[in-house]
Amino acid sequence: QVQLVESGGGSVQAGGSLRLSCVASTFSGYMAWFRQAPGQEREGVVGISAYGITTYADSVKGRFTASRDNGKNTLYLEMNSQKPEDTAMYYCAAEPSFLGTRATMPRPADFRYWGQGTQVTVSS
Repeated sequence: QVQLVESGGGSVQAGGSLRLSCVASTFSGYMAWFRQAPGQEREGVVGISAYGITTYADSVKGRFTASRDNGKNTLYLEMNSQKPEDTAMYYCAAEPSFLGTRATMPRPADFRYWGQGTQVTVSS
């Protein structure tokens, strides 16, 4: 079992920045950030391997940066140059059994463990 707790969400104006954190109860293998806006499907933002190799969605490339500190069992998402379309609930996900890398964005079905989410609102 892996418990995940996200933090760092909030409200920001367009062009601003936020940093999300996700603290895991134990080593979590492959991790990812997803987001879901009202009435829309959950979409992948970035996947990150246990060794820090990342795969980004095209919509956030060059603006968002994911990193992890395995010593602290913590995943981060630095979000810069934010846009109103970044508004969503952001979720952290983990799959401890997968220690490889992914060439494409992972899907929600690839993960067994999820956090409760943290809301990000970007105003124009």
